[in-house]
Amino acid sequence: MLNRRSLLATGAIAAAPLAAPWGALAQGRKDTVVLAMTLEPPGLDPTAGAASAIAEIVHYNIFETLTKINADGSVSPLLAESWEVSPDLKTYTLRLRRGVKFSNGVPFTANAVKFSFDRAGSDKSTNKDKRTFASLTTQVVDDHTVVLIHKDIDPDFLFVLGQATAIIVEPKSAATNATRPVGTGPYVLGAWNKGASITLTAWPGFRSPAAIKIRRATFRFISDPAAQVAALLAGDVDAFARVTPRSVAQFKANPRFQVVVSGSRAKTILAINNDRKPLNDVRVRRAIAAAIDRKAVIDGAGDGFGVPIGSHYVPGAFGYVDTTGINPFDIDKAKKLLAEAGVKTPLTLTLTLPPPPYARQGGEVIAAQLAKIGIVCKIQNVEWAQWLSGTYGNKNYDLTLISHVEPFDLGNFAKPDYYWGYNSPQFNTLFERIKNAPRPADRARLLGDAQRLLAEEAVHGFLYQPQWVTVANKNLKGLWKDMPIFVNDLSALSWS
Repeated sequence: MLNRRSLLATGAIAAAPLAAPWGALAQGRKDTVVLAMTLEPPGLDPTAGAASAIAEIVHYNIFETLTKINADGSVSPLLAESWEVSPDLKTYTLRLRRGVKFSNGVPFTANAVKFSFDRAGSDKSTNKDKRTFASLTTQVVDDHTVVLIHKDIDPDFLFVLGQATAIIVEPKSAATNATRPVGTGPYVLGAWNKGASITLTAWPGFRSPAAIKIRRATFRFISDPAAQVAALLAGDVDAFARVTPRSVAQFKANPRFQVVVSGSRAKTILAINNDRKPLNDVRVRRAIAAAIDRKAVIDGAGDGFGVPIGSHYVPGAFGYVDTTGINPFDIDKAKKLLAEAGVKTPLTLTLTLPPPPYARQGGEVIAAQLAKIGIVCKIQNVEWAQWLSGTYGNKNYDLTLISHVEPFDLGNFAKPDYYWGYNSPQFNTLFERIKNAPRPADRARLLGDAQRLLAEEAVHGFLYQPQWVTVANKNLKGLWKDMPIFVNDLSALSWS
């Protein structure tokens, strides 16, 4: 974990002397910016890992996609200039942007699209959206025209094509993108100081170099909440997206800063390993859900910045239904459910917590709440790499507190090998109907059924929809107001 001393010691990544007054510091950074993140990515290839921190650095900066997701959730052209959709809503004909090159000088063509999507859906793929790409057939018409044939109807397909898992990679460099990324975006990797920072520099060969105002961007990794605040106050950092929210009041009162509170499509959950006894008993899972006071968790984990949810879906999303009443906070009911399941208390379970403050703080609150029904949580604080390998990769956990940030991820519940260990033929059938429902009204109804089923089966302790807080220098322009996906779009940034 970084502390204040280690932050000050990384002088090689400071853009100006720490003793410089704020005004001089800002003036000296007219074409550079220092951003901060809580977690360091394990690599720089978003097709190779599930960590959202990867996309926060490379998505739209180094790597590009056929479409671009905007801050308001709309989709616009990027590497694809235009598209047509067939009457059956399964075939997409896309016309590709001309004059585009990868940063290694190789021209971007339809063959790169086919390679990228075939690779993403192959048997050897480690893409977390592998199932989506396995449902695609990609046909090259010519260098600048590609046809995508989807096995299912997916009304969100153009949005999916703008996500980090759908980046277009250059075939010869694909295997080394985790450490030496090659893309078509406006930036290239400048330096990676492991444990401290990553620097991106503007690529002179980009198709529209004059449109890029920021020439160098440094991402610093600061997991400790106190160090996050200190770095902002000292001027070491120009912007911190998803900073610990308990610092908001002091920054709102400081004229040097702007505070942006963003909506999200994220779901913060107490994930339950449905494969393990006694958690494979729905009564035990319902007892856990009934023992949780969501408001107290939001106050403790997010300092009040959050909206309660009762299923894996959030207010504002298409087809949302309020399911918070299915498993309401009820200590007496929770105790009765454990007794009905034949569970003798105290029941000891591991509660694995990754580094973000919401997880560590929220985990303490949940442990205290579960203790009231006789569940003793053995807290295991792990680093991000450990969480990805042990919890997500090897399913080595009982409970874990985590935010799933993908907008359309109900399909994870239909993956039998996903780390939750949830396998429901009823849900799988329902999800297939959702994917193939051409009428919005039918799809909305089915989405509601899916949300209710997940709540009734208490697959997880569904907690809240986070509201993300960004604190930044008041002169930095172009920050996203809302965050339908996690990116730091450097091409939108500039200094006033």
